Amino acid sequence: MEEQYKPSKYIGDYLDYLKYERALSENTISSYRYDLKSFDLYFNKEVLNLTYDDISKYLDSIKGLNSRSVAHHITVLTSFYGFLFDEKIINNNPTDNLKNAKIAKKLPVYLTEEEVNKLLDLKLITPYDYRNKAMLELLYATGLRISELVNLKINDINFNECYVRVFGKGKKERIVPIADVALKYLSIYINEYRNKILNGTISDYLFISNNLKNISRQGFFKILKKEVDRVGIKKNVSPHVLRHSFATHLLSHGANLRIIQELLGHEDISTTEIYAHLVNEKLKKDYQYHPRNKKGE
Repeated sequence: MEEQYKPSKYIGDYLDYLKYERALSENTISSYRYDLKSFDLYFNKEVLNLTYDDISKYLDSIKGLNSRSVAHHITVLTSFYGFLFDEKIINNNPTDNLKNAKIAKKLPVYLTEEEVNKLLDLKLITPYDYRNKAMLELLYATGLRISELVNLKINDINFNECYVRVFGKGKKERIVPIADVALKYLSIYINEYRNKILNGTISDYLFISNNLKNISRQGFFKILKKEVDRVGIKKNVSPHVLRHSFATHLLSHGANLRIIQELLGHEDISTTEIYAHLVNEKLKKDYQYHPRNKKGE
């Protein structure tokens, strides 16, 4: 009897990231899982130890597939190893120099300001409602990654100076200002409702789950999905979509791209430039209404 395949722990972590942080569809995750299983089975060693040459050898072995399938494998592998590198699990990304048939980057999904306002208009009754309101307001006000949000400690919030201290990828520290509305609901949650959720227990974490630990990525994802469904937003909204919305709205209101890079904790400005493309696409779309543009007739 054939031994059942057990994926690398890191592949499992990556697929969880796609599900709970990026909110990709089950079909997309299944396609990534399928390609990663094929890749994992090809080698008799841990995926962390594979080199550029190993990965090139694997890609040579699948050249018989159609070009779209090969391109999908490349996309999956560069995304997977990009995740491992960003999470500081590996120090060097072996897919950096892959001669990829250039696949156009998809522009990220973001919410309009009207959609964000609908999402943040929660009905506040229970302590958990106030916690959820504070989390969502803070996420949109700061553009934090969900992993950064759920690991915040109560002492990371500075109410006097109106900022949050964030430990991002690789434990790199940055200071992010907090907007007035988010500060208001953080204060209400901390001063009036957090201790009710803790029910006599002690925790340094800012956002507490109903099992008295810090809220998990999965827990936040479920809360976000419930609120998105409640207000009838049809987009596929993940925690990352709020991060994209934060950056896009700042840029469209005139913020400097370098400042947005710093607020998001991007090491490379090219990562942040995707938001300029988003704003440019919207400008192009709106420009059709110019009276001398035939498309606007």
